[in-house]
Amino acid sequence: MTGPAPSGSDPVIIAGAGPIGLALALALARHDVPSLVLDEGTGLAPESARSTVLRADTVELLQRIGYGRVTADGRGWTAWRTLRRGRELHSVELRHDDVLHLAQHRLLRGLRDAVSATGLVELMPESALLELEQEPGEAAVSVRTQRTWLHGSFLVGCDGPRSTVRKRLALRFPGRAAADHYAVATIRADLPFPGEALLHRDQPRHSGAPSAREVVARPLPDGVWRLDWRLPPRAPGFSPDQLIEQLRATLAAWNDGRVPGYELISSADHVVQQRLATRFQVGRAFLAGDAAHLLGALGMQNLDEGLRDVDNLAWKLGLVWHGHAPERLLTTYQQERRSAVIARLRAVDQAMPLLQPSTPLLEARRSLLSGSLRRNAELLSDGSLGTGRLGGAPAYPAPGQGRAALTPGLSPTSPGVLVQDLSVITADGTRDRLRARLGRGFLVVLVAPGTGVWATEHWLGAGLMPQLTEVTQELPVPAELLVTESYPGAPAHTVLLIRPDGHLVAATPGSRPEELVALADRARNAASELPVPRGAGTGEGAPRLETLPAGQP
Repeated sequence: MTGPAPSGSDPVIIAGAGPIGLALALALARHDVPSLVLDEGTGLAPESARSTVLRADTVELLQRIGYGRVTADGRGWTAWRTLRRGRELHSVELRHDDVLHLAQHRLLRGLRDAVSATGLVELMPESALLELEQEPGEAAVSVRTQRTWLHGSFLVGCDGPRSTVRKRLALRFPGRAAADHYAVATIRADLPFPGEALLHRDQPRHSGAPSAREVVARPLPDGVWRLDWRLPPRAPGFSPDQLIEQLRATLAAWNDGRVPGYELISSADHVVQQRLATRFQVGRAFLAGDAAHLLGALGMQNLDEGLRDVDNLAWKLGLVWHGHAPERLLTTYQQERRSAVIARLRAVDQAMPLLQPSTPLLEARRSLLSGSLRRNAELLSDGSLGTGRLGGAPAYPAPGQGRAALTPGLSPTSPGVLVQDLSVITADGTRDRLRARLGRGFLVVLVAPGTGVWATEHWLGAGLMPQLTEVTQELPVPAELLVTESYPGAPAHTVLLIRPDGHLVAATPGSRPEELVALADRARNAASELPVPRGAGTGEGAPRLETLPAGQP
């Protein structure tokens, strides 16, 4: 395997030691890329009211980059319920791993522990980025902190909504300053729906209680709950006395008028912004997470999208840093991630008038014109559960095949979708999960019924395996060969080529060495055209790849 010259031995500089900056450093370490993480603070993670909801794909990312106790630190939900005036409108039964809710300080501590276990990440406390420089044509970027100048191969700004990196790159951050507004409290209490999360619209009113038309309750570990009361976007937040009054009224509504014992742990006023940077890349500098985009209306979680930034950018930086791909591959980070966030923001704008009328009059009109809340209750849960257009993982079509899209309606074999997790067998006979193998190189997966029944030595040297073993070694990118019993929508002997972030490049019928090499080469080169695999589209679920003109970034 040959490629262009490596970018050199300079580490990647990451500005920001929050969840996104630490996760990116760990993801790069999985690709054997060193990094310097600039932390403007002291590295402590004090307890607060902040918490985050993660979906299965982002939990799996954290696990494979080294945060081994993420599921122990969080709380999975058994169900999600939507109520109105005490009556249930919609419910969803959940598996423990569908949704994970954890406090932000636990997430930070877990990521820091994982960072301390790798020798490829250097944390630099009290080192806020002040300036950055990059010369045209130079294969380096320089930054200045309070202490010294640092030189790196690339710079990634993971430094939050007020990003210094974004400001130094002179990038605008337009959007809505108040898309949603919540009063937030974390409490310890025994509620009558243990393990369940719920949204309660139009709770029965109690004398003297402030006006909050909607509350969401989400369980955390150790008997802790996070409660979010939705307020008008530009209304003042609750005073301390009003918060206690609202909290007691809410608890009484869930306990037949009786206020159970509780402990108020923390509270906050949270205004949700919807913003998007005009660019995610300038030269060798990039933006990720809150520095690049802000979401969060309708229960969406910006951290999920930030971790998807990490997964998308890390493997591309890894290939370029090691010399396995040209730098133009990095332009696909902005093309894919920015268009995915745009699609998400558009979905929110379309759903908001239906789900969050701003006044009682509009609520009445909505009921008359578009049906009851029951009709839209499933959509209302999408943002909180990470499903559908408001939360599911996006699809990244191949260059030239269009912009990133939201996945509802796409088949499991559509190019660009996040592959489904299933049992696989490695070339040495080890059994594992497909997504656990992600994050190092490309995956070549053969769908071969019977491999789970026959002993490994019988099929490793039979059928397509010898040829696939040889072609996997000859691919122009690091790759691993896996075998699986079946894959949804893929006939026997289908070969899946999967990117390191788990998104499908293509599903081809049988072993087509030239096509696999061409597909991998185009994936690493960000080429605008893809070949049409012979026989594609002839089997159930097999995709049809066509040569299309290049799309605009």
